[in-house]
Amino acid sequence: MTDGAAGGGAQERVAIVTGGARGIGAAIARRLAAQGRAVAVVDLDEASTAETVQAVRDAGGRATGIGADVSRTEDVEAAVARTADELGAPTILVNNAGILRDNLLFKMTDDDWDAVVAVHLRGAFLMSRAVQRHQVEAGWGRIVSLSSTSALGNRGQANYAAVKAGLQGFTKTLAIELGRYGVTANAIAPGFIATDMLRATAARMKVSYEDFLAGAAKEIPVARVGQPEDVAAAAAFFTSDEAAFVSGQVLYVAGGPKA
Repeated sequence: MTDGAAGGGAQERVAIVTGGARGIGAAIARRLAAQGRAVAVVDLDEASTAETVQAVRDAGGRATGIGADVSRTEDVEAAVARTADELGAPTILVNNAGILRDNLLFKMTDDDWDAVVAVHLRGAFLMSRAVQRHQVEAGWGRIVSLSSTSALGNRGQANYAAVKAGLQGFTKTLAIELGRYGVTANAIAPGFIATDMLRATAARMKVSYEDFLAGAAKEIPVARVGQPEDVAAAAAFFTSDEAAFVSGQVLYVAGGPKA
């Protein structure tokens, strides 16, 4: 489905996907490109975006890779400006960039806390502030931020749970402030999704990745773990014209009820 039109026109939409080099971000970038979006794939290391960018181009889409630290104002402003120069003014933003610094509260360091807050919360704030200027000017925009089922609380993730819950409040506030300008803001809260991030978690727990996934699947009502494409499908809806009356919502993509 291609839905780059607004008000009957044939306007191509430009999307920015942060943390787009791999996993959920890469799947979202590919899915949005399949809908006719031009995509700026933003990640900390520009070289790491090459595979996702090439996949989009091989499928006939337009994409560019940009290296940026989303927690740094100057990097964000430069990334958004470069997107506008190379692809056009961005009106779709997917705040997906994230890191893990898991530990129990009494072991968690200041740096563990600050790094997670900087990437997830500050990063989403800086990116949204920069992109909304283009959205308001266009009178159309979509902001999708990646929350998590961990927002409901999760042992060893006080930092991660806090920022993922914070992104839900951030999303609802953006929906209130930006709705009058034709901009919607929604959040996706994935559950157990098979990514390299979880592979690292399994290694840290000293269990095989396969056993880790199998154990998780037993606790999920649909009896399987999620795939990045499951999350990408939700992002595709939230960023579509058809979702114009859906804003300030949190969708749990978790294979069962979570909230």
